[in-house]
Amino acid sequence: MSFTDRMAYALEKDLSDDERHTKVGLRCTAILVGWAVIVPILIGYAVTGRQRETEVISVAASLTLLLPFTAAVIATQGRRFGLGAAYVVLTLLMVLPAVWVAQLG
Repeated sequence: MSFTDRMAYALEKDLSDDERHTKVGLRCTAILVGWAVIVPILIGYAVTGRQRETEVISVAASLTLLLPFTAAVIATQGRRFGLGAAYVVLTLLMVLPAVWVAQLG
């Protein structure tokens, strides 16, 4: 195989690349939707219960940072660096709300 053949092969678009990008995007979206649903439910349960549930508040504060970071890791490993960077920014933006949630307990 000559150099030009190898370069032509390397420049061809990999068909599995689109599938991988779609799969990574769906996984990250599922994590984000789960995060957007689970964390407010946990906070609402912990705050409006008969007594303050400090363990549930701690879990909610942890998930506030852990789930966006997990999505960033998945996106980066799937070579979706723009999406991974967006989730890293989201994780950094969630530091103050996580501290606020932790102080509820």
